[in-house]
Amino acid sequence: ADYEQGKMAAGGAADAQARFGHSVKGLLTEKVTSCGTDVIALTKQVLKGSRSAELLGQAARNMVMQEDAILHSEDSLRKMAIITTHLQYQ
Repeated sequence: ADYEQGKMAAGGAADAQARFGHSVKGLLTEKVTSCGTDVIALTKQVLKGSRSAELLGQAARNMVMQEDAILHSEDSLRKMAIITTHLQYQ
């Protein structure tokens, strides 16, 4: 009888160990999936950030071009004002 009880206890322990193993596997799978999702989200953010930097650079270049155009227009206006003054004297 003691032998049978020992056998059943060993069987119960093995069953509990198997359930624990499945539970650990389930948690591990869940964690791996969660980490995978986080890595994908991080990658998207990094790509978005690099795209933002690219757009900022392009905006800065456009502003420099606009500034050149404004300075050129200002110079032309100054020259036209001088010509207008000369014409008024004549």
